[in-house]
Formats: sequence, structure tokens, C-alpha cells
Amino acid sequence: MISSVDHIIIAVKNLDQAISDYEKILGIAPCWKGKHNELGTENALFNCENTYLELLSPCDAGPGTEFINSLLAVKGDHLAGIALGTKNIEHVKEVLNKDGYEVEISSGEATSERDGKIRRWKNIFLPSTLSRELFIFIIKHTVGSLPKNENQDASKVKKLDHVVINTQDADNFISIYRDVYKIRLALDKTIEHWKRRMLFFRTNATTIEVIEDKDKKESADELWGLAWEVDSIEDAHKRLVSNNVDVTPIKEGLKKGTLVATIKSHTCKVPTLLIEHLK
Repeated sequence: MISSVDHIIIAVKNLDQAISDYEKILGIAPCWKGKHNELGTENALFNCENTYLELLSPCDAGPGTEFINSLLAVKGDHLAGIALGTKNIEHVKEVLNKDGYEVEISSGEATSERDGKIRRWKNIFLPSTLSRELFIFIIKHTVGSLPKNENQDASKVKKLDHVVINTQDADNFISIYRDVYKIRLALDKTIEHWKRRMLFFRTNATTIEVIEDKDKKESADELWGLAWEVDSIEDAHKRLVSNNVDVTPIKEGLKKGTLVATIKSHTCKVPTLLIEHLK
């Protein structure tokens, strides 16, 4: 069913400012900047080893701009969506329809601002029973590709380590992400000092980290934050400070064998962690 966390979406009001901010956060330039002409939106993409980050902004009149503006009106800039990748979207449709979920395949297209190149893909937008009221959809890329990030600088972000989702109902989350999407549930444990149950789903070297809070005021799930992996957190910390990014001191992470630091500015209001896995 699902083979990857294809990309992460951050909705932003000002695309150029967000690009500038994330060039500082990630230490790399966007590999794509362009428009979805039929949707009326524009975006910039930052490619990492295992996934890519999309900064998505309203642009011209269209259904996409209306949707993104509705999100921005409520939350401002924020972590807005996840695209789950598949290698066979027709099979996904067939399985979901057989399981009683009425879904259809739609098509999308984007044009590069730099050279006019076109990328195309197929989507399945999910009913709320499967999306758990989040902006989550399934995608298969069909035409075009993004240039790989050949970054060898240890201070720059290498890949997405994990994305954090808050939920009120871990059991129902499992019933969808493990049993319907077929994403591997790598760990299900309760952190006693937090009194929180945590789930870790793994695909394409990325973790979907789910934190259950039964006292959460709203029943809908919430996309919360991102953790980016670097080869050298000390070098990354120096690079961020030199770019006037507010970042906390480096400390040992909750996971044994990790060092972490929290980025406090330039993140488009997305809670953001840097992490190094010690060899």
C-alpha cells in the first residue's frame, strides 16, 4: 500500500520569506520553485535523502488557493500536510474501494519557474475516516523528478528523521496506519514520566511518531512538528547561529545515542528539532 512518506507540506503566506528561512534551517537551496496552474498555488521544494519538504502558498485564483487560505486564516504558517507515497496507486484505489472507502484517482501537474519543466503525479484524496481529519493524501509521481541533494556538508540537513502527530485515540490510529495503509508499526510504548502512549511507524527511513493525549481538547489529530537529521549537530548549530537563527544548546536526546537541539526561529511556526545519531 504505502511505500514512503513522500513529502511534508508547510503552508505559508509569503513564499519568498519562507524559502529564505528554510535555506537557513536546512542549509540547502530549494531544488524546485513553480506553480500548480490549475490550483492557483505556488511552491518551493527542498529535497533530502528520504523525502522532500514542500513550502506551499496561495498565488492566483483557484481551488488550491482557497483551501490554503482557509488553513492560513485559522493557523497562519504551519505544518499543514503529509503526502504518503505509493508505487501502485491503482492497486491502492482497488483495495480501499473493496474495504468500503469510496476514493478516486485525480491528476496533478506543476511547472518549474526556472526552466518550464513539468512534473506530473496521481493523487488519492482521502475521506475523513482515513485521513483522521488531517490534510493527508496518497501520491504516485508519473512524469519528471527532482534533482537529488548531493550535499556533503555535515552541518546541513541530511534527511527527515521523524514527523510528530498528536492524537486522542492511538488504537484507532493503528487501525488505519498499520491495518489499512500497511505501514510498519515499529514500536508501541508508554512513557511513564510523560504518562503518554507513543507509536512509531517506520517507512523509507522516516518515522511517523504519534503521541496519544486522551485529554486533548479537540478530537481531530494534529500535525505537530518535525525532526531533521544532520551528520554533525555541532557544525549545524554553528551554522544556524551564524545565520542569526535562535537555537537551544545541544543536549543528549531522549533516545540513547542521540544529540538534539531545538530550533526556535525561522521555522514558519513549526516545532523543529535537530538530531544527530551518534555512530
